[in-house]
Amino acid sequence: MTVRILHTADLHLDSPLRSLAMKDDRLAAQVRSASRQALETMVQYCIDEDVAAFLISGDLYDGQERSAKTAAYLAAQMHRLAQAGVQVFYIKGNHDAENPIAGEIDLPSNVHVFEGRGEKVQLGGHPLFIHGVSFRDRHAPESLLPKYTAPEPGAVNIAMMHTSLAGAEGHDLYAPVSVGDLVGAGFDYWALGHIHKRAVHSETPWVVMPGMPQGRDIGEAGPKSATLLTVERGEISVSEVATSVVEFRRCDCDLTGVETDEDMRTALRSALQAQAGRGAAILRLRLMGQTSLAWQLRQLADAWRAQADEIAESIGTLWIEKMTLDVTPLSQDAADSAVSEVQQLMTEVAAEPASRDGLRQELSQILGLLPAEQRRALAPDAEAQEALLQQLTDDAVLAIAAQMRGTGT
Repeated sequence: MTVRILHTADLHLDSPLRSLAMKDDRLAAQVRSASRQALETMVQYCIDEDVAAFLISGDLYDGQERSAKTAAYLAAQMHRLAQAGVQVFYIKGNHDAENPIAGEIDLPSNVHVFEGRGEKVQLGGHPLFIHGVSFRDRHAPESLLPKYTAPEPGAVNIAMMHTSLAGAEGHDLYAPVSVGDLVGAGFDYWALGHIHKRAVHSETPWVVMPGMPQGRDIGEAGPKSATLLTVERGEISVSEVATSVVEFRRCDCDLTGVETDEDMRTALRSALQAQAGRGAAILRLRLMGQTSLAWQLRQLADAWRAQADEIAESIGTLWIEKMTLDVTPLSQDAADSAVSEVQQLMTEVAAEPASRDGLRQELSQILGLLPAEQRRALAPDAEAQEALLQQLTDDAVLAIAAQMRGTGT
């Protein structure tokens, strides 16, 4: 008999917006609802495709965000699965452990929430066991592997774990464990969670990090999915199920050779329409190339951003999160050369230690006024803060230089 199981993690339901650029109400609403829509996509898939079990490997919630509406919404989705006979297995991750709602929701009886000690649960009458250990607290500095119950002999054994493995860029170290230790533990499939990018670390046995089902900002760009396990005669095969309702993407618009405003609009529309063919998306738009309009673009950046927004809205499935400029002029005349000298001088002054320290202090004060979530997204560490300072300084110098050149160049 064939048994299908859907594996996901890191839904971060109702996560707050993580991008300062999302000031557009239409865009903000799209992102706010995306995590719920991704869950509904997976629930509907389970119902339509006769899935026996739905595995959620941690971080169903997002930190200390508290919402009775979120709790009621989740219970309603789990009830839909209960009516279809789908079992749900859930382990708490680090975000769930710090969220007081996670342990208080009255979920339907088809949902099994694993505790902080090792447990195993048989899936229906199948020779298949689900093992899991939840986070007790937000931090888990030691491996959880010793807490797992031994695999059941003569059965398929699936183990759920929320872990950063040996560490991953952008993720704190949680429940550290090596892939080698997981491979040697005797389970047939490790249903992992915590790292937001999908990765298959092993196929014999399977060690799968499914990635998050819906990105929240440009740092979580690209298509997202859940992992479908098909168990047949004791063997497991794996495939992906698309889940993201809207995708964060980077989009380059090459303006090389563009000489008129109309040519510019044509180039913008062409670049954006190419993105529309790949489904709904939130774009980081980069205008690039060598063009005689380079300085005009910097002078009138807000106006061109507004035109790009209008084109995206007319297409209907695209939103622009941010527009960046990486354009260069075709040539320099004498007046332009003089401005370039001033531009170089401004760059050198900004790089002087005293100026740099002053700018660094101002940036720190500005970051200090932001909510913690936005501050971490912009500059999670000293290196990122320094890179942000350099970017802002370069942009400011270019903006001043553009104004000095006037509207005719």
